Amino acid sequence: MSLTLLSALFGFAFVTTITPGPNNLMLMASGTNFGFRRTIPHMLGIMGGVSLMVLLVGGGLMALFDAIPALNTVLKIASIFYLLWLAFKIATAAPSPDRPAAGRPMSLVQAAAFQWVNPKAWAMALSAITLYAPDRSLLSVAIVAGAFALVCFPAISVWAWLGTVVRQWLSSATRLRVFNITMAVLLIASLYPVLGIGA
Repeated sequence: MSLTLLSALFGFAFVTTITPGPNNLMLMASGTNFGFRRTIPHMLGIMGGVSLMVLLVGGGLMALFDAIPALNTVLKIASIFYLLWLAFKIATAAPSPDRPAAGRPMSLVQAAAFQWVNPKAWAMALSAITLYAPDRSLLSVAIVAGAFALVCFPAISVWAWLGTVVRQWLSSATRLRVFNITMAVLLIASLYPVLGIGA
């Protein structure tokens, strides 16, 4: 892979992981409700899950989706229902101001597993392989997965940090509930461009 193509790959990985989507909206909500340190396993799970997904997509899953188009529909339906459930959990997570948020932040394993029903993660993985590893050779697929592994954590950590920044302002239970409901609505809205709802 040429230096120019490698630079473009890292730019692609950075832009796609730092822009709003289900992962980042959930990280911001987690940073607000649980703090940055308790959100680290969630971030590591995203990093590992996305990188593994890119490897597996390049290693054969892309061909499977090409061969069985109905799998795309199954994935979309599963993604919609799971994200609606997560949105409900976020919307109802507001604690009283004098105690920590009820519940627990997403674990490393849960965050990694979530990528398989995250429509943005699928779009990123499929696009990355198509653009930067069209031959689907082991080396080129590994380079693409490695780029996501290197770029993902710093990019997504910004969202968890933003959550901690607004945490003090959200010390009021009312404001925190409004914030969580807003994040839940945005999480649902994030389905629109990725899934092509209404298109």
